[in-house]
Amino acid sequence: MKGWIYLDNAATTPIDPRVLEAMLPYLTDRFGNAASHSHAYGWEAEEAVERSRAQVASLVGVKPNEVIFVSGATEANNLALKGVAAAYRSKGRHIVTCAIEHKAVLDTCEALRRDGAEVTLLPVDPGGFVDPETVGRAIRDETVLVSVMHANNEVGVIQDLRAIGAICKKRGVIFHTDAAQSVGKIPFDAQELGVDLVSISAHKIYGPKGVGALTARRRAPRVQLVPVIDGGGHERGFRSGTLNVPAIVGFGAACGIARAEMERDAARTGRLRDLLRDSILERLDEVVVNGAREPRLPGNLNLSFAYVEGEAMMMSLKGIAVSSGSACTSATLEPSHVLKALGVSEELAHASIRFSIGRFNTEEEIRATADRVVEAVSGLRRLSPLYEMMRETTLEKRSHEEKANAAPGGATRRIDR
Repeated sequence: MKGWIYLDNAATTPIDPRVLEAMLPYLTDRFGNAASHSHAYGWEAEEAVERSRAQVASLVGVKPNEVIFVSGATEANNLALKGVAAAYRSKGRHIVTCAIEHKAVLDTCEALRRDGAEVTLLPVDPGGFVDPETVGRAIRDETVLVSVMHANNEVGVIQDLRAIGAICKKRGVIFHTDAAQSVGKIPFDAQELGVDLVSISAHKIYGPKGVGALTARRRAPRVQLVPVIDGGGHERGFRSGTLNVPAIVGFGAACGIARAEMERDAARTGRLRDLLRDSILERLDEVVVNGAREPRLPGNLNLSFAYVEGEAMMMSLKGIAVSSGSACTSATLEPSHVLKALGVSEELAHASIRFSIGRFNTEEEIRATADRVVEAVSGLRRLSPLYEMMRETTLEKRSHEEKANAAPGGATRRIDR
């Protein structure tokens, strides 16, 4: 992929060389099974796992014994939702979630609905935010779980978890958040936010793929879970299966680096994001920023380019790795469910591009990307009769307004808009 500019860090991040360095010994000489308690190889592996568990816990703001290692955020979401639904079945079968959740939550909720659960899907405003008061109104006596993601993977907007958590606490309802996009990029403290269950993934924070964690509160309240994987009783019985020690070590290392460098990384990626946004908006008209500008993940920029088809633009941006706002989960060109929930028209949703900036991007890459985007959009619009009609209509309207605003004697009368 030499020569490419990678701006799809929300999908996955490149592994940090320091993470790889930490993992390598556990791929070679230190190959023990962490469940082998009768010899030094197993003890060494177990010690490494527990060290990583503490690193993950420190980043999330929980205790080490509240961290359950899983294969990633998708499994964590499944364990959280299905595990709570099964454990609290006698209390009720009602779950509250949000229209812009990741498919790992929405599809899991749909599976629970087919099994007899009732799911309330909350709307968001045009900025992408869930109203905490709407969450409160949706909770009923039989509600067992509220699941609202911390930061959205497509538009990067950050939800007010503290307010939602306070409502859930008051109503005695367990609160889960998919924090795969936010943990390690912005400050997160499960205790302060009032979150009971947190899903995270290593490969979103420059760690390896195939490992993540679900954190589950053990006090006030103690969250009960029924496991979705049985066999061997690993991870205190919540998730059976031989632990992936090298990946867990890498996960811990990635969390340690994120905790130490998060503030600097966030400031830097935020500056690059603003540079990219401003460089594009200054040179192109009819461009919409999808989602509120703040609070938003520092590296996320989602833009819709009117009078341009997203897939055609993707083809024009060869050499730059970005994501389109359509066809993200199927072979059909269906627009993003997130953008539809924000009220974005189907045409603009199809014309959206997500740029996600990460730790290893440079200012030179951002400036080159802006130039390439402006060139691509301008070229495609030259082929669009709709864009030319819009331009002609705009110019004609502006000309009429200037004539109408002209006062006698050639002076111009100001009209406040």
